[in-house]
Amino acid sequence: MATRDTSFLLIGLLVLFHTWGAWANVEVNMEDRVEVYRGEMAQIACMFTSSDGVGGNVIQWFYVTRTGERQKIYYQDSTMKDVEKGTPLTDRISVNGTGANGEIVLTVSDVQLDDELEFICVVKALTDGTGEGRTKLKVFETPGSPTIEGVQTGISVHEENPSKIGTCEVKHGYPKPNITWYRNKTPIHAAQDVVKVVPSITTESSGLYSVRSELSMKVMKEDKDDLFYCEVTYFVPGGLRMTETSLINITVYYPSTAVSVWVESPKGEIKEGDSIELHCHVDGNKLFSIISISNEDGVSWENKMVMLENVSRLDSGVYTCTSTDTDTWEDVSGNTTVFVNYLDPAVVIPKDGVELSLGEELTATCNALSSLQTHTVWFKDGEKVSMGHSLNLKDASFDTAGTYKCVVTVPEFEGMETSNTLNVNVNGPPQIIAPEVTEFEKSFEDMVDLSCDVRGYPAPTVMWSTSDGKILDAKSKTDAEGVLQSVVSIKVTSDFTAFCNASNAFGMDAVSFNITATKHTPTPDTTTTSTAIPTVPKRIRKEGSGVIIAVIIICILLLAILGSVLYFLYKKGKLCGRSGKQDLTKEVSSKDNIVVEMKSDNTEEAVLLGVNGEKQPQHN
Repeated sequence: MATRDTSFLLIGLLVLFHTWGAWANVEVNMEDRVEVYRGEMAQIACMFTSSDGVGGNVIQWFYVTRTGERQKIYYQDSTMKDVEKGTPLTDRISVNGTGANGEIVLTVSDVQLDDELEFICVVKALTDGTGEGRTKLKVFETPGSPTIEGVQTGISVHEENPSKIGTCEVKHGYPKPNITWYRNKTPIHAAQDVVKVVPSITTESSGLYSVRSELSMKVMKEDKDDLFYCEVTYFVPGGLRMTETSLINITVYYPSTAVSVWVESPKGEIKEGDSIELHCHVDGNKLFSIISISNEDGVSWENKMVMLENVSRLDSGVYTCTSTDTDTWEDVSGNTTVFVNYLDPAVVIPKDGVELSLGEELTATCNALSSLQTHTVWFKDGEKVSMGHSLNLKDASFDTAGTYKCVVTVPEFEGMETSNTLNVNVNGPPQIIAPEVTEFEKSFEDMVDLSCDVRGYPAPTVMWSTSDGKILDAKSKTDAEGVLQSVVSIKVTSDFTAFCNASNAFGMDAVSFNITATKHTPTPDTTTTSTAIPTVPKRIRKEGSGVIIAVIIICILLLAILGSVLYFLYKKGKLCGRSGKQDLTKEVSSKDNIVVEMKSDNTEEAVLLGVNGEKQPQHN
């Protein structure tokens, strides 16, 4: 009986519990996804409500395996908490909270890529009411910096198929990064037979992805300056990020359509003697093309630059630069004209030196052939004497004679000049430049230096002589102005006159120097001096031939002999009376006490002095 009662009691309780479960209502709320970086901690919250209240519920956590099955990882009720053993998450999960407040949180530490699963939270009420929620755990890994590598060789526009442009690569990302190619900031999309983008994906042992993308294109000339780069996009918790590679440029080979050639240096006008640097530029870019520069004479240089040294007017002409495409053997060319300015040597007319007579006139010209305007200046002795091509000399004198230099310059070019000279000689009899002093007093045995400066053309002959007929040795030299300077040194032994005689085919000129010999008795308070008496020089000038000089010398010798004879007769008393003889004897007896003076400019008396060394008494 007791056993039967117990059975009825259990059946009653089951009916009661079944009645309560039918009434219970459990509602679970969870996030759709939780996102974290690999290696971080993930927290998955499970919030629930129940019509029976939040106490005394059974809570379980599961994840869905790759095959779709549920794998329990956690169990909890009012009396116990249990982490399922033997799962990949056993050692890395924990649950916070008891569920008393309607919330419980599953924490996964050190999240790995394999943890990217769907997690299920199941809440069961006391009356068999059950609710569950699901959250997907998303795991992320930021990839490394992307790289780009362009082709190192050039690409021809004649290629039939798309040519490789470059390769972009990004490594170690999760989920898989995406690569997009850009040209000049514009996305590149695949186009059949024109643009081809080939991606490749590598899954590493760690589960991370490395993505590689190769771009190929058919290029055109317009692509030669294009810049290419890659954009990499990848997911991160809560969003999307982007990064770009560096820029690359490709070498495009294309045929030339225009050629230009020019003179790089010198800038502006060119003159003979310059060095010319010619440059050539083609708008094409061919790996195999021939570029050459040639002139009108057929001389060619296979280069883009040519240097012509020390050019002349013969180098003037048209220079052509030619570009030859070795694929089609078609030529494209351009040219420029080079003109070399010149200045020929100056030509002076009269060509040779010219001889003028005194008072005559001369017109000379100086010209130099030039491609530019010239400027001519005449110089004499370094001083400017005339401007222009013509030189006019009027009323010629000895001062007119000399060397005239004409200098022809080109004002547009500094240093571009030429010159020539004209030698002018003026014919005329000698002219002795008057000396400052012609009267000298010198002590016996002293030396006296006499100088005679002479002008004339043809160059005069200078001869020195003394009043006693002696011919003197002289030293002569001619200065730059054509003045001949003749110098003699004479030892004074008596009073004498020295003559400087100059002559040429047109005449003669002469000047005399009077030298008075003095005795000098040295005393303690006396010094010997020589006195020069300034006088107007005596000049002898005759027109005629050089024979006159010989006549003068003979006359001087005859006068000297006549003087000696007269003096001898006077001493014998046969020329004058007694009184005259006594006066003469008286003067001779006191000869040692007489100081010699020159009181007369008579040429004859000077001759007597040179012969006898004594002064004749004057007779009134």
